[in-house]
Amino acid sequence: MVNIGGLIKTSLTDYPDKISCIIFTNACNFSCPYCYNPSLVRGSVKNIKEHEIFDFLEERKNLLDGVVITGGEPTIQIGIIEFTKKIKALGYSVKLDTNGSRPEILKELIEKNLIDYVAMDVKAPAEKYSLVSGESLKTINESISLIINSKVEHEFRSTVLPALHNGSDILAMAEMIKGGKILFLQQFYSGETLDPDFKNKPAFGIEELMQIAGECSQYIPTKIRGYDTEIKMGQDAKQGK
Repeated sequence: MVNIGGLIKTSLTDYPDKISCIIFTNACNFSCPYCYNPSLVRGSVKNIKEHEIFDFLEERKNLLDGVVITGGEPTIQIGIIEFTKKIKALGYSVKLDTNGSRPEILKELIEKNLIDYVAMDVKAPAEKYSLVSGESLKTINESISLIINSKVEHEFRSTVLPALHNGSDILAMAEMIKGGKILFLQQFYSGETLDPDFKNKPAFGIEELMQIAGECSQYIPTKIRGYDTEIKMGQDAKQGK
């Protein structure tokens, strides 16, 4: 059984080119200090019964195109394979959001054609990964390789903030996922965070982040989430051309 902590009934933005709902699983095996869903990370949100989710999905079959499964971290849920299989049986496309810590689960979901799109968070460069997430790099690299070499539509994404990342860090993160389809850099926004000390940490200025994104594009196409201005690459980005 999957522990479900939340449901957004309609989203136009979370699944590319699809009208979707978002299912939030309870609990996460990472402790990213800037996480804006601390109650989900701790698993302290009251569970929604699984049958309520499937009743809802049955009712919305002709209105929704896809289902986003996010968290928390979905792949730590014991019943995630069967849960996803039941969603696919209703005819939905499935997008999985993951931190990449369970490559064996990710592999099974891909091999059984149970997910149509995967978004993986990249938290830090190799030497800092355990500091940010508490996870070893081996499983992360396995998941990155699995995603890049699969035929599943995908994106990588990184929430970045000066308190944890500098430009060189972000560039190294992009190099880690070289060969991937796209990297989205996501601005950090102040508010409730897992570590209260991060509540009011400053974000990158948009011009600085655009320059960093341009540098990252030498390894993987890079965009800033929610910002449509074209990202220029390399020296052009540095010089503001």
